[in-house]
Amino acid sequence: MATKRLTMAQALILFLQNQYVERDGRENPFFAGCWGIFGHGNVAGIGQALQQYADKFRYYQTRNEQAMVHTAVAYAKMKNRLQTFACTTSIGPGATNMITAAAGATINRIPVLLLPGDIFAERRQAPVLQQLESEHSQDISVNDCFKPISRYWDRINRPEQLITALPEAMRVLISPAETGAVTLALPQDVQTMAYDYPAELFEKRVWHIPRNRPDVAALRRAAEWIRQSRQPLIVAGGGVLYSEATEVLRRFVEQTGIPVGETQAGKGALPYDHPGALGAIGTTGTLGANILAREADLVIGIGTRYSDFTTASKTAFQHPDVRFININVAEFDAYKHSAIPLVGDARVTLEELLPLLEGWQVSAGYRARAAQYNREWDAEVQRIYSLEHGPLLSQGEVIGLVNTFSRPEDVVLCAAGSLPGDLHKLWRTRDPKGYHLEYGYSCMGYEIPGGIGVKMAAPEREVYVMVGDGSYLMMPSEIVTAVQERLKITIILLDNHGFASIGGLSASVGSSGFGTHYRYRTEDGRLEGDVLPIDFAANAASLGAKVLRANSRDALADALVEAREHQGGPVCIVVETDREQRVGGYESWWDVAVAEVSENPDVQRARAEYEAAKAKERHYL
Repeated sequence: MATKRLTMAQALILFLQNQYVERDGRENPFFAGCWGIFGHGNVAGIGQALQQYADKFRYYQTRNEQAMVHTAVAYAKMKNRLQTFACTTSIGPGATNMITAAAGATINRIPVLLLPGDIFAERRQAPVLQQLESEHSQDISVNDCFKPISRYWDRINRPEQLITALPEAMRVLISPAETGAVTLALPQDVQTMAYDYPAELFEKRVWHIPRNRPDVAALRRAAEWIRQSRQPLIVAGGGVLYSEATEVLRRFVEQTGIPVGETQAGKGALPYDHPGALGAIGTTGTLGANILAREADLVIGIGTRYSDFTTASKTAFQHPDVRFININVAEFDAYKHSAIPLVGDARVTLEELLPLLEGWQVSAGYRARAAQYNREWDAEVQRIYSLEHGPLLSQGEVIGLVNTFSRPEDVVLCAAGSLPGDLHKLWRTRDPKGYHLEYGYSCMGYEIPGGIGVKMAAPEREVYVMVGDGSYLMMPSEIVTAVQERLKITIILLDNHGFASIGGLSASVGSSGFGTHYRYRTEDGRLEGDVLPIDFAANAASLGAKVLRANSRDALADALVEAREHQGGPVCIVVETDREQRVGGYESWWDVAVAEVSENPDVQRARAEYEAAKAKERHYL
């Protein structure tokens, strides 16, 4: 058998560059390269290997380990999980800095390969720099922290273990149902050890991504339930987009008349102006979607995991006899809410369900009602876009100006704060990939590195990163990465002097926005002094971005024009906004527990309202 004598790190990189995936006859390399920051735990191993194979497997430099995983995740999401990056760090803080973003990858079910360095396998040097010592075991390091948030985890203590670990890592990474963060912990000495690897390990391998089909009996039973329903509703999740099922969903809706509410991950499943599109559903939903959800006798979930925001903490679906049909590649999600589980790919499942519904559709009145809700909501969106209440712009007005200026193929990106809720309600999505929200983990700091990942995945699109000041301060360093790679992203930075989202939530539970404003401490010890003089524009400019200030409608409109014309790097538009001008709730609710006892009358009132709302929570059995 032919062999190649390589270090473990060289073998790893050579293997990664030869992995391909194929779906529907379209083939592409699975890894677009490797992001990394080097330290003593990976510089001589993975670092040397990346340098050796730099002409075939590109290395990208980042400023923050968490950020590079965010970038890889955003890239993979934009690529419908058919391509991703590897991410490498040293042992210690570099490794654990990836944990937050790794959790987001697994929660959102986005593939990313993590390659943290690890302590010496031979142990003679112990305790080495940054080593976690345990009196109970010597087979432990900080990388064990990745175990609960990794879909696959392994520690390569001998170079030949790579031969069996790598195919298992790929099996999980390419799985539509099981994908997420995959961690291979690499002891720094083992990375540099040589071994005679079988040459066939490095041959091109194409992994087929299947479109699994549901059980035929379950499909027929589901069709019977749909035919028996009077007010069915579709909840479209991220699985619609990942399976590229938007066109068949449109045909399904037009044939049956069943309207669609969209989750954050599923927004864009239908164009905003389609008569069957109710828009956002749940806690951050539209009025029509939430009314029809409340009345639905049948809910058809497509590629959704039914998060508490989607179900409004199990209060959204109030019909006494509501039933569920779930289309999902993951059996775990397909069985939720005692549903008929259609375990399979969303696109082929809808294609096979359509003929079974030939000749059936909802009543003309129900179809017309959904179309009316669509029109009424668009009028409400336009009202919010056009508020002009001044002197400061509202967040809704900023969204409106950006949305109106952007083209259908452009991408808006966000992750945390009050922006995701407002974007979910207000953004008029015209392209299935035009709306990019990381809302499974809603990780502050995702926005700028995420924008980099989206731009790398779709360089032909304009990318608008919308971020509040609180989230911006978590990860401004990646502006430097965008500058280095000459990546044009437009950052819309909303300066609302603190954590506006949690400020509003704090007020709603009776705590008056405590601890959410950026203010000086006063003599009595409270954070209630003058607003902190943070110059976000100067900060972004110092990192290399082109910066524009826009504190009026006209100024923002002009800035968007100038930003589009700018080439060669990131643009940051800083807009001061009115944090008290908020978008309404539209008959939705979110379970955030309120103190059961308090001397504060506002808390007492909030608790009474909470108990009344919580009484509507249900078990769907």
